[in-house]
Amino acid sequence: MADYKINNIYQGGYSTLDPNKAYSNNFTGYRVDFGKIGISTNPQTANQIKEVSDKLSSGLKEVDLTLISPKIVELVSKQQLEDINRISKLTGIDISVHGPVVDTVGINQQGYDELNRKHSEDIIINTLEKSHLVNPEGNVNVTFHTTEGIPGSDWKVIGDEKTRKFQRMIAVDQESGRMVPIKEETLFYPDMKDLKPGVEEQLKKGLIKKEQIIKEPEKYYETIPLDKGKISTPESRLHSHNHTQWDESINQLIFNKERADEILKNNYTQIQHLWKDLQEGNVKFKDLTPTQQDVYTHLRNATTYLKDTEQHVESLFHKAYKYGDDKDKRRLNELSKNFQEQLNKDSTPIGQSRAVQNLIFGLKEVTPQMLVPIEDFATEKAAQTFGNAAFAAYNKFKDKAPIISIENPPVGHALATGEDLKNVIESSRKVFVDKLVKEKNITEKQAKQIAEKLIGATWDVGHINMLRKQGFGKEEIIKESAKIKPYLKHVHLSDNFGLEHTELPMGMGNVPFKEIMKKLGKEGFEAKKLIEAGDWWQQQMNPIIPSLEGLGVPIYANGQTPYWNQTPGFYQGYNSGLEGNWLPGQNYNTWGTYFSQLPTELGGSTQAQGSRMSGKGME
Repeated sequence: MADYKINNIYQGGYSTLDPNKAYSNNFTGYRVDFGKIGISTNPQTANQIKEVSDKLSSGLKEVDLTLISPKIVELVSKQQLEDINRISKLTGIDISVHGPVVDTVGINQQGYDELNRKHSEDIIINTLEKSHLVNPEGNVNVTFHTTEGIPGSDWKVIGDEKTRKFQRMIAVDQESGRMVPIKEETLFYPDMKDLKPGVEEQLKKGLIKKEQIIKEPEKYYETIPLDKGKISTPESRLHSHNHTQWDESINQLIFNKERADEILKNNYTQIQHLWKDLQEGNVKFKDLTPTQQDVYTHLRNATTYLKDTEQHVESLFHKAYKYGDDKDKRRLNELSKNFQEQLNKDSTPIGQSRAVQNLIFGLKEVTPQMLVPIEDFATEKAAQTFGNAAFAAYNKFKDKAPIISIENPPVGHALATGEDLKNVIESSRKVFVDKLVKEKNITEKQAKQIAEKLIGATWDVGHINMLRKQGFGKEEIIKESAKIKPYLKHVHLSDNFGLEHTELPMGMGNVPFKEIMKKLGKEGFEAKKLIEAGDWWQQQMNPIIPSLEGLGVPIYANGQTPYWNQTPGFYQGYNSGLEGNWLPGQNYNTWGTYFSQLPTELGGSTQAQGSRMSGKGME
């Protein structure tokens, strides 16, 4: 009896009637046009001509010069870049550049240093100038990371600036650049109170005012049991840090000033009638009695205390104005005006003391943001770096200036989310526009058009997938990606599982590539997509074919079927699925397995003794 099953029967080879069938199990479900895919060069060598030549054999239409080390940028000569331009013209490929990964913010272990930021700006400008050589007639795309080496905050809720919440905030002292981690903490202290549910939301919507809450605390606050404790969020702890730090600075000044006031109180009345003449030189020190000389000496010491206090007050006033908000600045303008009027009205030590006292009390009414989230600080500094670099390139190359394409670094670094990258791009464009309007007499409308052309985004789908290690999933990753759609220039392709910064061919991890690309829409479809699978190259494995399979790329340049995700089906032979005794035994005895004993004319391997035209039948 035949021993066969239906699943042993030949099922047929691949079918172009079902091009979306994933014969390749890493097909992402999103097809990419062959002409939109590129490959990166080895970042560890300065011999980029050889790297470009080697990558040409892949048939891909774009090669990205991976110059992520400032030293490699320096080692790549002008002649090399000019030769690469010639190669691109001869072969019809496009060349892009991944610039050095540098600290665009200016923060190191010692804190913030403007010289460090300026050094990174110079490196970026040098890279743009050298990159121009590979495409002097066009706008070569040059990618830079938002930051490097700076830790980022961890998120509890991700979204826009108004809705996202910190799990652990990295705060920065704006004066020194010192970084401070601030975590959520449960606090225990007597008489704990918190706003009742819904009050904070009403306050945000303007349905109630802060003054109402202060006036009727019993209506808006509830008591918290001691054993439950009160959760102090990173945001509230940051506010507390700023308030406490500012109060401590002012209280120290009050302590010093009280010493001056004590001296004035005990001595000034004894010599008050002579003070003006002493200051104008009408009365000499030697003309005073010994007692008056002692009093005058004490008063001089008091004025020294006051002068020292005033200098410290000026320093605090400077910080308050520099790091305060608009409301703080309006109050500081009032304080400055009142201080000047009081000094003009009474320039005696007593008048000076009163003016300084009022200024100190006025400073207690403001709370400058000395500590801010790293995202705010880094955005401002990185935008200055990119905006200045874009202006320098435009100033030299005009409409042929390279494009600065800013990339999201792996999550865990600062400025790694879609919201962060959007903010850096918009802020960089603003710096660039302001310089164009001011220094080139270009209208603001024209300047904005130029900025949109020359400053955009490179979106790394593998980097944003690392949101998973902070507890987020596919939905948040897709939402963050959607924010970059209006700014998109390039897409970097690498896959991972969200926990480590690995670079696998697309479809081998859990990056929701299909959903990301759908959110990026037309901009995503038209953007150049660069394969970044460095971990495969390091393991001596070529990632190109697995990447083409994962991306469902058409095999033929005209875009017709079949696709690379179908290629495993090509290996199916006619005999596929015929293993086992699925026919009667006599059949195998007569014709052999797989009909191998059939005559060659009928597709077998047995040589016939005659032919159909020889006058006798085949034997």
